[in-house]
Amino acid sequence: MELKGAVAIVTGCTGGLGQRIGRAFAEQGTQVAGVYVQSKEQAETFAREWSALGPRCIAVQADVTDPAQIARLVERVMAEYGRIDVLVNNAAYNQLVPFKDLDGLTMEIWDHLLLANLTSPLMCVKAVAPIMKKQQRGRIVNVASIAGLAPLGSSIAYAVSKAGLIHLTRCLAVALGPEVAVNAVAPGTMMGTRMTARLDAGLVERTTKNAALQRPVERDDVARQILAFCKSDSTTGQVLVLDSGVVYH
Repeated sequence: MELKGAVAIVTGCTGGLGQRIGRAFAEQGTQVAGVYVQSKEQAETFAREWSALGPRCIAVQADVTDPAQIARLVERVMAEYGRIDVLVNNAAYNQLVPFKDLDGLTMEIWDHLLLANLTSPLMCVKAVAPIMKKQQRGRIVNVASIAGLAPLGSSIAYAVSKAGLIHLTRCLAVALGPEVAVNAVAPGTMMGTRMTARLDAGLVERTTKNAALQRPVERDDVARQILAFCKSDSTTGQVLVLDSGVVYH
């Protein structure tokens, strides 16, 4: 798919990875609607920076765990651009609860993580899928995690939510083909993200040291792979691990 002139929605656009994803699309000439919850000034700054690269980019406030706000987001993007070609489900949430601390894993934490990391992406897909199907083209990329492939990460709830997102990706590839391709990236430890900042420093150090390449994942590498999925006309239902060599999937 040609990305120049296309329209992409990127959720979680002010995060350490989200901002790199938005910029990577803008460098391709893609018009980006960056979605944020609270960081309005930061989101609008990024949108201006991306627009300076050529395409017309905007920042849109929306809590993507709320179906009504998702509907308003899609309406805003359609009003601005008249089409939606790409959805990147990047927004997510984590909270540190050691795996052995089952009492600490309250049902409130469980419900919130499953809503933010699994149900929310599905709701976003359901909102844009009819538009993409009507256009006869579309690309959806979900940002999962290696925690969805092995018992790793900040909590059992986080790991399970990302495992669910990986299988949801495969199921949606079946549901939305042939017009829409759906894929996922599964990053490992990335520095400069809110997710990593919430993790135990010792866990981050051990994961990095145990990686075959013994270095954290570059956020720009993940962004470039998302672009590659969007450009491909032959790839759907796949999950690519980018973790410097921790989980071999």
